[in-house]
Amino acid sequence: MNPPVVIVIGAGIVGCTVAHQLARSGASVRVFETRQPGQGATRASAGILAPYIEGHGSDALRSLGLRSLDLYADFMDRLIADSGADLIYARNGTFELAFDSADVKRLAALAAALARQGVAHQWVAPAAFKNHEPAASPAALGALLIPAHGFVGVTSVTLAAAAAARKQGVEFITETGAIRIRALTSSRVGVDAGGATWDADRVVLAAGSWSSQIVVEGAAAVPVTPIRGQLIELQSEPGLAQRVIWGPDGYLVPWPDGTVLVGSTVEDVGFDERHTDEGVSTLRAAAAALVPGLAGAPLTSVRTGLRPRGPDDLPILGRSTVVPGLIYATAHYRNGVLLTPLTVQLVDDLVFDRGDDPALRDLAPARHGRL
Repeated sequence: MNPPVVIVIGAGIVGCTVAHQLARSGASVRVFETRQPGQGATRASAGILAPYIEGHGSDALRSLGLRSLDLYADFMDRLIADSGADLIYARNGTFELAFDSADVKRLAALAAALARQGVAHQWVAPAAFKNHEPAASPAALGALLIPAHGFVGVTSVTLAAAAAARKQGVEFITETGAIRIRALTSSRVGVDAGGATWDADRVVLAAGSWSSQIVVEGAAAVPVTPIRGQLIELQSEPGLAQRVIWGPDGYLVPWPDGTVLVGSTVEDVGFDERHTDEGVSTLRAAAAALVPGLAGAPLTSVRTGLRPRGPDDLPILGRSTVVPGLIYATAHYRNGVLLTPLTVQLVDDLVFDRGDDPALRDLAPARHGRL
């Protein structure tokens, strides 16, 4: 059997890592992107890997997040080996602060659930902050430490995946303009972009918030809503914070060089990618509330990105029932980075017809209509 010819539409973290893995598996791959790699939701992601925080309100999302987190170490090892890049990746936990009795009650309930599941965790009283996060706010009533969590440098991972994919022979076609997908004979798929036409055995639609702008002939528009996230970078002394610190109004991610990412706003404003003074002020206040030492930290950058939110906050991932050969991999919303290794594995299996993973039942595109 000849290697499958695959077109991946979208060059965010999902599209680039999927392309890399498909090429590793033997596929001939092209990536189409209407802009440049890493210019969508990637820009608004702090790279937090925290399924027990982000996913604890949804059994399905938490299950997916935990599966993907278990894949992360091997995923990063492959990416570093293939790209040669020096990537930020830490699994030293999250430190979630409680500031009032409601926070304490909520975190106590989470701690009890973690205990039942046998997940390592620790309630840290304020007097013991000095042993874990000395710079954390003394106004907090305590904190829940979950050691399994961590973070990754998203932009560098995305660009490393693109570089590794190119080394595997993947062609990137950028600034394409409008893209249209249509069924061809023999279950092949046609893609029209930039005045040219291509055909492939499989097409993977991984265009994030822009998935709804891509026409799939005979199918409904992908039901994703762009949700703007603003994120700021502050510069501190290296080591001011050790791990992700979380609070009711935001979070911060400390990098080894003293850069601190602070996020993130959640704004339904369409495709508006501008940052706002209000958003920056809100994030600066959130950072100072978590770590008072950041109150006067220099602001070095403001980023915005559009997160693709689906109707039920779960990804839309699986085969199209309308266009044979089309695979959707979109609507990851706030969990795109966390779910990347699992998404890569699921798409790779779908492209090479290795059988359907049970997780795909919850993620099937057809649950949202004619897709």
